[in-house]
Amino acid sequence: MPEQRLPYVDASALSDPAMRAEFERAAREGAPRPESHAIRAHVPAVFWSFANAWNDTFVQGVCDHAIKELCRLYVSQSVNCNYCGNQRSLKAQAQGLVEDDVRGLLDFEKSARYDARQKAALRLAEAMTWGLDSGDELWRDLKAHFEVPQIVELGFFIGLTMGQQRWNRLLNLQHGSFMGGTVGGLAPDEAARQGGAR
Repeated sequence: MPEQRLPYVDASALSDPAMRAEFERAAREGAPRPESHAIRAHVPAVFWSFANAWNDTFVQGVCDHAIKELCRLYVSQSVNCNYCGNQRSLKAQAQGLVEDDVRGLLDFEKSARYDARQKAALRLAEAMTWGLDSGDELWRDLKAHFEVPQIVELGFFIGLTMGQQRWNRLLNLQHGSFMGGTVGGLAPDEAARQGGAR
């Protein structure tokens, strides 16, 4: 197992009740999980900047949560962040996203599994992740399926999650290494590896 590159914040130093509540939510619901929070918490302004942006544009927001989750998982697979890719949004699952939706995301164009709206969002994630040119067709499809505020939120969220996932991958984070024993928001295979059921 690769060495974790930065230490976690000392859990006993988490005296802010709001921060502790966010850690408990992360342990219970995941996406994000407590380990990545435990790195950001070294700088409370970083912790809250991320947590607030995440809540405002991923958990809440103006665009369908399940579509944002598909884009997040597309980025995870693209940048090879297994830590992030083994997390699942319980809210997206409640909205009908199933584990089969996650398989084959990198080959979404050829799949009959995704509808035109999902594919338009995934094309944006693909263009941003891989630095592709954005032709007229990309924008025509986005505008056919999303309102301008939804496109803005998608773009912001994809950028936010892409940066964090690239960072998390470099840190060599492992599930269960902070607030061990929690499996909230883990993919089924990862939850089984951690010894629990979601």
